[in-house]
Parts: sequence; C-alpha cells; structure tokens
Amino acid sequence: MQFHKSESAFFVFMAVVLVAGGLVVYSYHAIPAGMPAAGDLPIDLALLKNLLLASGVLVAVALFFGAFFIYPQIRGQAREEVKLREMTQSLSARSETLKHAALTDPLTGMHNRRYFDEALEAYLQEFGRIDRPVGLMVFDLDHFKQVNDTHGHDVGDEVLRTVGRCLKEMTRYHDVVARLGGEEFAVVAPNMDMDGMVRLADRIRDGIAALPILAGNVRLRITSSVGLALWDGKESAEEFFRRADQQLYHAKKEGRNRVSA
Repeated sequence: MQFHKSESAFFVFMAVVLVAGGLVVYSYHAIPAGMPAAGDLPIDLALLKNLLLASGVLVAVALFFGAFFIYPQIRGQAREEVKLREMTQSLSARSETLKHAALTDPLTGMHNRRYFDEALEAYLQEFGRIDRPVGLMVFDLDHFKQVNDTHGHDVGDEVLRTVGRCLKEMTRYHDVVARLGGEEFAVVAPNMDMDGMVRLADRIRDGIAALPILAGNVRLRITSSVGLALWDGKESAEEFFRRADQQLYHAKKEGRNRVSA
C-alpha cells in the first residue's frame, strides 16, 4: 500500500510527537513528589534535565517539521484538488456543450438529423412496447432554391429560422421537431392517428404559407409539401422514414403545397 507524500509526512510527525510525549510523561513521573535534600533524589538531575531537554527538542522538531513540511504538502494537495475539481467541472460543461452542439442544428437551433434518427428509434421501441401509434411528417419547402438565388442566402437562412420557429410553435411539447438538412424538416408525432396527423400537417402547412417573411420591400410567400406515414409496428426506423419520404415525393409530384398520406 502506497501513501501520499503528505500522509507519510504526517505519520513521521505523529511518531515524533508521540516519542516526545512519552519522554515528557516519563520525566514527569521521575520527579520526586516532595522536596528532599539533594543527596536523597532517586535519579540523577543531570539525566532528568537531559530527558526534558531532549523532549523539548523533539517537540520543537515536530513543530518545525509540521509547519515547514507537512502543512505545505497538505496545502499543495488541497490546491491541486481544487484545480482538478475546477478542471473536471470545466471539462464536464464542455462535454455537455459539445454534446448539445452535436445534436443541434446551428442555423435554426432545432434538433438535427442525428438527434432525429436516435429519437425516432427510441420512440418506435417504446411505443411498440405499449402498442400505440407513431406518426411521421416530413416537410420540404417548395422552390426554396429560387429564394436563395433571387434574394440571397441571408434571406434564405431567415426563411429557415422562421419556418423552424413555426414548426416548434404549432407542434406538441412531446413531438420531436428537427431540421434534417437543407430545406427539409421532420416531425415525429407519437400517439396520433392518421386523421389527426393530416389535420395537424394541414394547419402547419397553412401556418408556413402565412408567415410574414420580408426581403427588403418584398413579402415572400413560402409554401411546403408534406409527406405522412403511420408506423405499421414492424418496419424499421429507416423503412418508416423512407415511406414518409415517398409520400413527400408524391406531394411534390402532384403540384406541391399539399399533404400526401
């Protein structure tokens, strides 16, 4: 078993103090109770004096050792522990920040594709266990490339941020809302049947179309196409998403600005 330097120093300090204390006790008991004549003393006064002197020296050594060696060791160790604690807290906070950044879309502040994929897998497992429905909506902004080409990427970025806020405001607190990339968004809607999903998707589509987005003096009208799918209880998350994405493709093929289920 290995001891820390401060622990070893402390043991030495305690041993010195104990020896000094033992000498003092011995010296105390060696002194006669009365005041006999000098020739009647049971021990040599010189020896007694030397014992007391030795004990005083040992106590002085112990105090010096404690003040100039043990205390600095303990003090240094305490400072190291404080630094390590601060470093640990800083690394922990940084880890949380990096974790959050890894799961967040930097432009809109929404969940990103990685978070969406993990959440969809988890929802399917949990709701499959209790045999409850899970719905999926995939949104794509219509003709978004024209917005960037005509008004610039700054306006395009503002459109994406505004649409992201609209999606979060119009969905339920337990729905998972994410930006998948580009102008594509998705909503995982647990415990919702197809009729409910169609109504919600239409409300969101209308809400996006009514967003007040300005590019200089021009008011932009943004529309979206939506593909819906209801989990069949057997397909994988990838298969489930692919089916919703196929419905999105169908909505675009049918003329855009519509919901396909």
